[in-house]
Amino acid sequence: MAPIIGFHASHEQFRPDRLLRLVQAAEAAGFDAAMCSDHWAPWSEDQGESGFAWSWLGAALQATSLPFGVVNAPGQRYHPAIIAQATATLNVMFPERFWIAVGSGQLLNEHITGERWPSKPERNERLRESADVMRRLWAGETVSHDGHVTVSEARLWTRPEHAPMLVGAAVTPETAGWVAGWADALITVVQADETLDEIVKAFRSNGGADKPMFLQVHLAYAPDEAEAREAAFAQWGQNCLPNSVMTDLSHPAQIREASTHVTPDDIDAAVRISADLGQHVDWLQRELDRGFSGLYLHEVGPEQERFVETFGREVLPRLR
Repeated sequence: MAPIIGFHASHEQFRPDRLLRLVQAAEAAGFDAAMCSDHWAPWSEDQGESGFAWSWLGAALQATSLPFGVVNAPGQRYHPAIIAQATATLNVMFPERFWIAVGSGQLLNEHITGERWPSKPERNERLRESADVMRRLWAGETVSHDGHVTVSEARLWTRPEHAPMLVGAAVTPETAGWVAGWADALITVVQADETLDEIVKAFRSNGGADKPMFLQVHLAYAPDEAEAREAAFAQWGQNCLPNSVMTDLSHPAQIREASTHVTPDDIDAAVRISADLGQHVDWLQRELDRGFSGLYLHEVGPEQERFVETFGREVLPRLR
């Protein structure tokens, strides 16, 4: 099966109207699919946007013929029954074209409810409960549940013919091994080679041997190396913080303060930066060889139209 090379639409960085034009351009340029983030707030004030993913997804699915996915955190900001309903409705209107990845969330997005921010083990328990609730609703059950989430006699009246793919989001080997037992697939983000190898091994050896794996690839390209590096640092430097730190900060200003020690050289741990398109091809091919069946490319810099056109012309054909 040919690999899926998708475009990542970053709601924290760009207005939803521009992102809609970008996914249309991505389809025209030869990208196979798209996915998007689902944030309440951006990672930094310099990014400065955060449109509502679920309004945008309906428009994006109608405006293109691409399959789409979203990374979502059910359980606090979103009740899992509502997410089950939203996902089901999109799959009724656009059959077999929409999947959802679920993760345990970040305080940046969830603090707005005013509820206590649970520990990571509690958040994992809540996530698993939410995933089970969603699956039962998609199956047509009337669901009542009392745990980290509460559901009372919920029934999903409009359901797709086939349940959506439920993907587990993981950024550590421990979480990858855990989601392997219950998710339909894995999605993770680009990291150091040894860490990615551990994530793949943990997923494959704990129940995910025959399940798809997707990778979100943060990258920066410009004709000039210095331009690419400057854009990556300006837009994504704060994302070099450990995930355990990022998930427990409430506001973009706190993330900026926590990342004051990050230098331009540190960004290579989180973003693939190069002015050489051949280098990008080699990096992406390495991930396909590692076993990822889908790569979702996230150009972290502002020149999105240039990225879509250049990668569609020069990179995608060399990966097929």
